Amino acid sequence: MQVGERQGKRPRVARDLTLLALVGVLLVGALLAGAGALYREFYSPSAFVQRYLSLLEDGRAADALALPGVALDSAELEAAGLPPTASDALLRRAALGNLRDARITSETVDGEDVVVGVHFVAGGHDGDVDFRVRSDGVIGVAPAWRFSQSPLAVVELQVTGSMVFAVNDFVVDKRQVSVDGVDADPSASLPLLVFSPGIYAVSVDTAMAEADGVAVISNAPMRSVPVEVDARPTVEFTDLVQQRVEEFLTACATQEVLQPTGCPFGYVVNNRVEKLPTWSIVQQPLVTLVADGAGWRIPDTGAVAHIEVGVRSIASGAYRDVSEDVPFLVNGTIEVLDDGTASIRIGGAQAG
Repeated sequence: MQVGERQGKRPRVARDLTLLALVGVLLVGALLAGAGALYREFYSPSAFVQRYLSLLEDGRAADALALPGVALDSAELEAAGLPPTASDALLRRAALGNLRDARITSETVDGEDVVVGVHFVAGGHDGDVDFRVRSDGVIGVAPAWRFSQSPLAVVELQVTGSMVFAVNDFVVDKRQVSVDGVDADPSASLPLLVFSPGIYAVSVDTAMAEADGVAVISNAPMRSVPVEVDARPTVEFTDLVQQRVEEFLTACATQEVLQPTGCPFGYVVNNRVEKLPTWSIVQQPLVTLVADGAGWRIPDTGAVAHIEVGVRSIASGAYRDVSEDVPFLVNGTIEVLDDGTASIRIGGAQAG
């Protein structure tokens, strides 16, 4: 080979080496970029939170609860100033509301934690929530994460007028979820664990009571949210109680005595009765119902009976027919029994 040919090949080799080096750099850059994208999508703190959100959107409550740092025990609840007896009854698919469009909006470092901001839509309402995530070692060569602050919250729910209510159509009986069981105080608030983010609509729809839904957005992890729901008696139940009260008073009026036994009305005569008294109810009470714990109460309600009786004066011997209206008050209590039926106790007194 001639000298000129050797000198002509050297620039070409240099160019080839330069091109190979450039390709290598590009490949390394591509690999690094791919690794970065893979990290962000699958192994970053945001990816961990996004997985949790996706599980909730898909209704996979059990899987969401199983993620590291989600579940809480009584000691952790108490340490956070939350009721240690909070029930986990709502941490299930049937109790989840409509959650969609949950997306990561920010990721910032705060000491050992990474704070991941999230925007979501729950039941048509927009909301935002922050989660705290911390390193949890590695799985193989991939980093693992856990919630350093559980995303769960507590709804302290107080329902008056019913022992049974529904949360997002999941029916709950206080006696089944209260730490006191069958001895649960019907007027006490009931602590219930819920997922954040989420929407929880509480309603009452039974044969005796009803209440429009009261919705609460859960977007404050490890916080307590008070919710009050006041049930009202259904029209059908009120009509039934009205009927039973009228039947009771009508039966009282069949007693041919001045003071019908067990009845809220009567008449006092200081002379001799010569003709047995007859009663009639000329004005039935208009019954209203007021919530009283798990049952109901009939507040004092006016009514009027009428008496016909023949009386002879002891002093003069004169006879007269008494025909008089007798005002009185009706009240009562209604206990809802375990089998869902009601026990009505009717009382009252003479009107002052």
